[in-house]
Amino acid sequence: MTATSPKHFPVSWEELHRNAKALAWRLVDLGPWKGLVAITRGGMVPAAIVARELDIRIIETVSVIGYHADDSKPQQAAETKIVKHAANVGDGSGWLVIDDLVDTGRTVDVLRRLMPKAHFAAVYAKPMGRPLIDTFITEVSQDTWIYFPWDVEPQFTQPIASQRKDR
Repeated sequence: MTATSPKHFPVSWEELHRNAKALAWRLVDLGPWKGLVAITRGGMVPAAIVARELDIRIIETVSVIGYHADDSKPQQAAETKIVKHAANVGDGSGWLVIDDLVDTGRTVDVLRRLMPKAHFAAVYAKPMGRPLIDTFITEVSQDTWIYFPWDVEPQFTQPIASQRKDR
């Protein structure tokens, strides 16, 4: 694998659940929360886990398009577009916003303008997005592609060593 090759990081359902619960542990003493905003679609599963663990019953969603489908994997869209706003959150004061991943930070940047007083949290963070998020669990390198359990099907993959271009 060369220095420019992306790293692949598959996440199982169990690992995602464990990390989302760890996120709840980091957030529990920062409340109380008025409610939770799940960033669709990736933030919905971690948001459900965090909401359960923090006993949050009011859950809103904000729908953001930041990626588009490609033949092999999603690619970042030219612009981040909000297609559904979260209802009744005002400036975000007392609200917790949850996503699966902060990558470049574009989604958080757009949403922070709408909810500047909200607390933004993600399970995973990459270096470009990390300064924009308030709380996260695991940092991965910017060139790592995270495969969430809802994005993949079990199949054979070549061992890392056999993927080297110099072999």
